[in-house]
Amino acid sequence: MRINKYLATSGVASRRKAESMILSHRVKVNGKIVTELATDITENDIVLLDNKQINAHIDFEYFMLNKPKGYVSTASDDRGRKTVVSLINSKSRIYPVGRLDFDSEGLLILTNDGELTNKLTHPRNNISKTYLVNINSTITETELQKLRNGVIIDGYKLHECIIKIIEKNKIETKMEITIFEGRNREIRKMFECIGKKVVFLKRIKIADLSLGSLKRGEYRQLSSKEIEYLYNL
Repeated sequence: MRINKYLATSGVASRRKAESMILSHRVKVNGKIVTELATDITENDIVLLDNKQINAHIDFEYFMLNKPKGYVSTASDDRGRKTVVSLINSKSRIYPVGRLDFDSEGLLILTNDGELTNKLTHPRNNISKTYLVNINSTITETELQKLRNGVIIDGYKLHECIIKIIEKNKIETKMEITIFEGRNREIRKMFECIGKKVVFLKRIKIADLSLGSLKRGEYRQLSSKEIEYLYNL
């Protein structure tokens, strides 16, 4: 097994984060620092991360959380803000899969399975994510089409997205939006491009996995069928 996959399977990080750990000289195999990502690990090798032994054979846990506003999507925060991990009763070293920003809410998966984390977050997989979005203004069909076609944010042209109007009046527009990338604050920045401000943002689906009736701040374990579904995306 490649060293980055070994670390991901151990639950310490996603495969991409594991690669960063290796390149930062934090990983040793049989007492020697390893920086080659192609290094293969066997069952007889001793792998250390920050001089602590790593065991790839662990029990994985998978949770769905309805993230409330006011929590950061990290395992810890150097500014002392509340974290999504603090909402989950688990003794495992779990972490969020992807992010919802501080002011956003909704469906968030937390796990200690680095391999699944990599699958769900890697850009090449284009896994869809669906949100409820409110803006405090009207929006024209021309503006909607511009968003659907993919606007440019931070020098990057976004992929096309799906936008459905749910309700609108003179002071507010409610929409359902499906994106396929999930870049940092993507939806908020999309609307900033057309001079609009998002006042409510809630993720309700990852692919066909739905938040359902889970209330704010509540969580549940994913079923074996749901885990298999995510792995097969």
